[in-house]
Amino acid sequence: MAIFKGAGVAIVTPFQKDGSVNYDKFAELIEFQIEGGTDAIIVCGTTGESSTLTHEEHLDVIRFCAERVKGRIPVVAGTGSNCTETAIYLSQEAEKFGVDGLLLVSPYYNKATQNGLYAHYKKIADSVKLPIILYNVPSRTGCNILPQTVVRLCTEVSNIAGVKEASGNISQIAKVKALGGDKVDLYSGNDDQITPILSLGGIGVISVLSNVAPKQTHEICQKFFDGDAAGSAAEQLRAIDLVEALFCEVNPIPVKAALNLMGKEVGGLRMPLSEMEPANVERLKKAMQEYGIL
Repeated sequence: MAIFKGAGVAIVTPFQKDGSVNYDKFAELIEFQIEGGTDAIIVCGTTGESSTLTHEEHLDVIRFCAERVKGRIPVVAGTGSNCTETAIYLSQEAEKFGVDGLLLVSPYYNKATQNGLYAHYKKIADSVKLPIILYNVPSRTGCNILPQTVVRLCTEVSNIAGVKEASGNISQIAKVKALGGDKVDLYSGNDDQITPILSLGGIGVISVLSNVAPKQTHEICQKFFDGDAAGSAAEQLRAIDLVEALFCEVNPIPVKAALNLMGKEVGGLRMPLSEMEPANVERLKKAMQEYGIL
């Protein structure tokens, strides 16, 4: 059974002016997502700036999210690390909070071999009972989980359910489904490839776009599931300019700027991320206006 189907938001972590986590605003964002029809919340992923949260903050944000959602929709916690033991610690602690699943980014910087990746993921999976989604994003990690390794993990490790594919390589993504079929729950990790990946057998997206357009992102998926592939494609294409604007600087710089433009007051970013360039803010604002969310 899949952890979720449809559009899961890779939710931002809002900060106070002093850089601490703003839990009041986080609660508001969670409610905005649920009211907008988001199918799941993915907390402490890349978009949530997990790389600059302390372990204590990381776990407290996960705990808060699980407690606030109260089982209304699935919560998936990002607990990956380039250190296997750290990933085990974060995963075991997150499991205690009652989350529904884990998202485990491929170990960054180390550049593990495919055998190393298998051993890394298997050891983490064996330490918990929760279902796990692998997260393949080689542009950030310098490490590509090959289709054969994804399928091996999903086949041989009972609680590894699928993969968030953010390689951008449609041929590689197709190979995952060709080799793995129904053994692999496939999620798009790129907002400009939702409908194409659904057409290859994907079951949803882990989305940055959903932060600002939860209803519309849900509809891209739902229309496809309802048999309206043309309607899904039309919604996908309508969002392309906004998606490009949301990634014209490294994520989550633009999406935090977008939320602030919408009056969500999510605060700034933790260094080394910096505020968005003025020209790009104008580009983002124009795309949001044309899309109808500003």
